[in-house]
Amino acid sequence: MDTATPAVTVALHDGTSVIASSGQVDARRHGELLLPAVDRVLAEAGTKLDAVTDVVVGVGPGPYTGLRVGLVTAATFGSALSVPVHGLCTLDGIAYAAGQEGPAGPFVVATDARRKEVYWARYEDARTRTGEPAVDRPADIAGALAGLPVVGAGARLYPESFPDARGPEHVAAGALAALAAERLAAGQELLEPQPLYLRRPDAQVPKNYKVVTPK
Repeated sequence: MDTATPAVTVALHDGTSVIASSGQVDARRHGELLLPAVDRVLAEAGTKLDAVTDVVVGVGPGPYTGLRVGLVTAATFGSALSVPVHGLCTLDGIAYAAGQEGPAGPFVVATDARRKEVYWARYEDARTRTGEPAVDRPADIAGALAGLPVVGAGARLYPESFPDARGPEHVAAGALAALAAERLAAGQELLEPQPLYLRRPDAQVPKNYKVVTPK
């Protein structure tokens, strides 16, 4: 599952292929949409939640509120089912999906970070990220990324900085699950299911906050 982008996306993977998936784009309703999506996916697959052996969740980078919905839900499932919970970079999932039909060589993934910024990372190919994810203003990185295709919603939002925009715009849980299954089968360790925020949340304690205590 992943809620790090405006997409609320869930998939069920049997170790070989995706057997059911769901995705809705709504940046303001992650909490409302995620559990119904889980129910739909399980119903489509004709199975129950207790058949799940592992949980994979996108850890971002992403905005604070949406991202934590998926992480808390994944942790809850893991605890209730006594199964491992694995983290995977959301940008890696987008890159994996893009590489199936998209750029054959190096490319960039960029998602909307709000505040006129993007979360981004550079990839050698669909499976190989060449650096850590970062958050920047598009104009500040356009020169360094010139000539590279840019995948994701961030590219669509800032065409003046990323003229070679490609799809998909958002992450799909099916791609996230397939990449996780591939890495686990190869004996690779996945990330801890901890949020990758890259910056402080938008909500801040007001300055000059006055503490009122009873007498």
